[in-house]
Amino acid sequence: MIAILDYGSGNLRSAQRACETTGKKVVVTRDRGIALEAEGLVVPGVGAFAACMQGLVAVGGDEIIRQRKELGRPTLGICVGMQILFSEGSEKSRGASVSTSGVGIWPGEVSRINSKILPHMGWNTVQSDSSSILFAGIENESFYFVHSYAAKKAVGELSAWGNYGEPFIAAVEDGSLMATQFHPEKSGVAGLKLLKNWAATL
Repeated sequence: MIAILDYGSGNLRSAQRACETTGKKVVVTRDRGIALEAEGLVVPGVGAFAACMQGLVAVGGDEIIRQRKELGRPTLGICVGMQILFSEGSEKSRGASVSTSGVGIWPGEVSRINSKILPHMGWNTVQSDSSSILFAGIENESFYFVHSYAAKKAVGELSAWGNYGEPFIAAVEDGSLMATQFHPEKSGVAGLKLLKNWAATL
């Protein structure tokens, strides 16, 4: 069973429908027990880093993610659900830069992309390693992005890269913990294949 964590952020129903194409039973939940014990946990996220962290902490999601990592239970972060796995996020608020602590599994800061046009919205390619689990069979495909902030230093066992004004991390594979900056649930056939690749690890 795949549990999609409901903490007030993310395209829950789109993620649910996309994950159902893997053949696994899928539930949307904020129940800590279900989220901790599920075969796989999906952590979606849209909007501001700070708001997502506030919602995540409110349902104990930060502790659930840390515990699943310690126990080796597969978790997939999507978009801001990937960003909050880093140490901190830096955002502009009323002209000032505001930093918010993340879950802190991966070191590094999520910061504004250096591009004249933001957000980075639309289809873009991803440079992945030939040993990637997530990108197996979809190495040369494009994926759908919507974001203005990103992590820019490699973490985990394997990082895949995108480029929009500057290089940024498009995906991370770190044992049982994986994540994508793009939205696989909005990325057509390639996105569904990536979800199936992930589900095959459960």
